[in-house]
Amino acid sequence: MGDSDRHVKMEIDYSSIVDQKLKETDSMIENGTKLSDVLDRLLPLEKQTRTASDAISTGRILVSIVKYCSSRNEWDLLNEHILTLSKRRSQLKQSITKMVQEAFDLVEKTPDLETKLKLIETLRNVTAGKIFVENERARLTKKLADIYEGEGKTKEAADILQELQVETYGTMDRREKIEFLLEQMRLCLAKEDFIRTQIISKKINIKSFEDPSSHDLKLKYYQLMIELDLHEKNYFDVCQHYKHSYETPSIQQNPQQMKDFLKHVLLYLTLSAFNNEQSDLLHRIFLDKNLDEIPKYKELLQKFKTQELIHWKEIEKNFENELKFGSKDEKATLVFPSTDQGKQRWNDFKARVVEHNMRIMAKYYTRVRMDKMAQLLDLTIDEAEQFLSNLVSNKTIVAKIDRLSNIITFEQKKSPQDILNQWSNNLNSLMNIINKTCHLINKEETVHAVKV
Repeated sequence: MGDSDRHVKMEIDYSSIVDQKLKETDSMIENGTKLSDVLDRLLPLEKQTRTASDAISTGRILVSIVKYCSSRNEWDLLNEHILTLSKRRSQLKQSITKMVQEAFDLVEKTPDLETKLKLIETLRNVTAGKIFVENERARLTKKLADIYEGEGKTKEAADILQELQVETYGTMDRREKIEFLLEQMRLCLAKEDFIRTQIISKKINIKSFEDPSSHDLKLKYYQLMIELDLHEKNYFDVCQHYKHSYETPSIQQNPQQMKDFLKHVLLYLTLSAFNNEQSDLLHRIFLDKNLDEIPKYKELLQKFKTQELIHWKEIEKNFENELKFGSKDEKATLVFPSTDQGKQRWNDFKARVVEHNMRIMAKYYTRVRMDKMAQLLDLTIDEAEQFLSNLVSNKTIVAKIDRLSNIITFEQKKSPQDILNQWSNNLNSLMNIINKTCHLINKEETVHAVKV
């Protein structure tokens, strides 16, 4: 623990003397007295108040020195005195805090960018390693990162902001802490550091978004998470992020935004790979009354919900423009922009339709020819075989291909309980046959013995 971190008791109260001295120096500044003469009046008194552990009086003197330097536009002298005063022996942490806070307010009042950067760097040097001014250091670092980003130095801005471990700051307001973390996520995404973005996102407790005052941060957080998961093609997670945003009261109260977010929920839900969680969410969302506001998308969801084949040509005809470019009639935001990513998601959507159809065929067919399956799926034989192989590998369906006869045999997936019940039934059937066979043998033996 350094000298400035110690809690010391005030020995002498210099408040009355400081009041009188500051009045004199204020009048000297107004009368145009040289700044060096004014500071010479205050610096000896600063030493007296500091050695007497009068933190309040010392802080007032340090604040006055900062004000006097800035009023005369002596920015280099200001930086020099900030560094010197902060390093003086037994300097009190309350006094340093007051001085840093006063200088922080002057950052935006600097005449040019060079002066601003020098002042920020000076204050960052003073606050380095001092817990009692950690909030001020974080805000200064944020200003510096904004300057770097404005100059196109996104990587440098992200690197300098990542130095802050704001989640450990005990005195920082929760909202401000979340804002810093969101800014770190945004800059990491800007420099395409997706792994670090994922790590930072774990530091944010989403329960804090339950507070209505944090709903704007909630929307910003989920927008960043959507961008992250889109890069990883985690479509179901993207769907969940849009769903959380859709459930926000501010979105629900805006009819157009409500419909836009609900469309995104549905589209990314249909893009998600089939599993129990995806199927459950699909059926729950179908109960949402707001689906009546977007009938075309409700129809699309109905097709995935119904246990029937989806005809790809019909989907392509009725939904391609909707899925690629959004609804022009309702002035909706673009869902799938006409970029390489949009085309990739369109191809992924086609894959989801084919997989849905294969699951339906596995339920209704026990055996089917490969060419018949390809015809029903609007695919070539090779494409159909590839999709089937992927589903079998993922254990979504159970099937075998007889390449010689070009026939696919589907087997229904069975639970362990069903397998045991089938085994028990087969065993009972076998025992009944054996008993009947034994009875017939005994009967024949009896008849033969009577004849003999």
